[in-house]
Amino acid sequence: MRCRELCVPFLLSFLHSFVYSLEPYDLLYDNGIEAYYRNDFQKVVYYMEMALSSFSQLRQTKISCSLGCKKRFPLQQTLQSWDLNFASVVLHRAACAHQCEEGTLGALSRHKVSEDIRSEFHRRIPYNFLQRAYFKLNQLDKAAEAAHTFFMANPEHMEVQQNLKYYQIKSDMALIDRERRAYMDEYQTGVKLYDQEQYEQAINHFQEALKGYYRADVECRTMCGGPQKFDEYEYVDYSASLYEGIADHYIQILACEHECVRDLSTRPGRLSPIENFLPLHYDFLQFSFYRVGDHVKALEYAKSYLLFHPNDMDVLENVSYYESLISDYMDPADIRPTKEAAEFVRRHRLESEILHSAAEGLGFAYNEPDFWVTGGDRQDENRYRVPSGSELMDVTGLLSGKKAVQKIDRELREGGSLVYDGIKLVHTSEYLNGTQRVQLDDVISEEECKELRGVANAITLAGDGYRGKTSPHTPNEKFEGATVLKALKFGYEGRVPMRSARLFYDVSEKARQIVQSYFMLNSTLYFSYTHLVCRTALQGQQDNRNDLSHPIHADNCLLDPEANECWKESPAYTYRDYSALLYLNGDFDGGEFVFTEMDAKTVTASIKPKCGRLVGFSSGGENPHGVKAVTNGQRCAVALWFTLDPMYRELERLQADEVIRALNRDSTGKSEELNINPKDEL
Repeated sequence: MRCRELCVPFLLSFLHSFVYSLEPYDLLYDNGIEAYYRNDFQKVVYYMEMALSSFSQLRQTKISCSLGCKKRFPLQQTLQSWDLNFASVVLHRAACAHQCEEGTLGALSRHKVSEDIRSEFHRRIPYNFLQRAYFKLNQLDKAAEAAHTFFMANPEHMEVQQNLKYYQIKSDMALIDRERRAYMDEYQTGVKLYDQEQYEQAINHFQEALKGYYRADVECRTMCGGPQKFDEYEYVDYSASLYEGIADHYIQILACEHECVRDLSTRPGRLSPIENFLPLHYDFLQFSFYRVGDHVKALEYAKSYLLFHPNDMDVLENVSYYESLISDYMDPADIRPTKEAAEFVRRHRLESEILHSAAEGLGFAYNEPDFWVTGGDRQDENRYRVPSGSELMDVTGLLSGKKAVQKIDRELREGGSLVYDGIKLVHTSEYLNGTQRVQLDDVISEEECKELRGVANAITLAGDGYRGKTSPHTPNEKFEGATVLKALKFGYEGRVPMRSARLFYDVSEKARQIVQSYFMLNSTLYFSYTHLVCRTALQGQQDNRNDLSHPIHADNCLLDPEANECWKESPAYTYRDYSALLYLNGDFDGGEFVFTEMDAKTVTASIKPKCGRLVGFSSGGENPHGVKAVTNGQRCAVALWFTLDPMYRELERLQADEVIRALNRDSTGKSEELNINPKDEL
């Protein structure tokens, strides 16, 4: 009987999948991009709108199915056979969710989408394609709406900022964020009304904001219940027991649910949450109710606020005052915090206890932030600070659980030997208005530049090094790349001269030695990634360009311009320590390399590429940088990233080292000791 209960839903969902199937949003998105490059803008609009609709429907289906099945099969606490009862509920929920989702979506296997595509939808990239397509179709109101939606999550995007100004001139239609969070809008409206002393209206908006927040919290937590995540190929060697496997997966989900506090307080495109976001609702409400004469509600919301900040002296005094105002006609002790606030804080503290207990018992690292900082500096002891003299933005920020850039724990030096004769020191950090920066010329010759460009034209592949994306940073340029190992492979196969392939290897090693020597490093600098990359301006897409070829970023941390922070956490390459770019040509328009302040706007230095010019710098938040748009021609360079940690050496580089050793053995008949990328010292 039990088998029948579990199997029937699967059979029904299988039959239903033949009747209806939601088109996967990643497939629709790819079709939209293809249409964009064909200049078929009607199809761009069709596919992108369909992709956004599919993305939204997929999310809502997962939420409604999960919540519906949870309600249908509740967990019941029983002392006898609790493990069997628990397993029964889990199996029923799984079957229920499977039936529900497949009944709406079709075969679930079609909706397994890569992290890259999910990230692009999270960053609202489809809206950028939409605004361009609507503009080409002369539908400026819709173009403005799409541009505004994209810009709200990408405030550093200069091209869209300029486009919005144009749309606003041409249209008086109010800008609408199609992905707005309603509870945040209600909160902001409430704050404005509060500042205008319109307290009754403010109360309505704050209360609606709270309702919306708690609904969003339920949805956020529901979306945490996905498959277990593994780093790289960790799953291959994963051999946990039943209880270990359950614990690993559950703690991963619980940590995600616990972090919803941060996610729901963070505006799109920002890394820093709004300071003290949820508790402030109760703080505004307690005073607003006092101002309209409802002292009971004022006391209720003041006590709710104290659940988050029990030692807040100002609100404690307010509580005492409100209690004195109502003590003549009721017992103040009867007034309790709101049910939602009490339940939220109780659950949040219990989750914290479980996570800390699991961290201790299972041996994983978990550092919980204070989710409700009320003022002062961030509590990260390793926060990267902008050097004195830089203009800081006036920003409020909540510690968000992210690890701030660590202070560099080595002595910063520069001015060491350039190792090779003929290299010119053009500019130091002082001239480039920063720290650990250098510009050198004549690192390689015109002949070597020409030869390397020939290699690039022969072996680079569109999207190589960018997970197959031909236009990873801007749809107005094509990116092509190749690694050292690929060059040597092509040389071995005779598809390019081996001498030319080896030149790529040699000049990258030359650059490594120069950077290590100039910055006077006391330990070996290892290759982290080596990439021969060319970016080419696409014809017919260069009119009125204001975007960047590569947006402002840092190489080993996530740049947060609004908060003047750079967070050293995944997906940043946190192990990178130094970076260098060796340019192969300058016969193109645009493409200047720029350093900026941490606001990602204030340019501190601009460098025009040319053959043999090298720019080297430390990879952290002290050196935000980017590339201006290439508007005509092709810009080629050898891009190099280095690490001081041998654990993160580039695998393909190690393989290339072995190829070079083999080639030297073949040419000399004996093993030759080369001064190449040092062997792993561990």
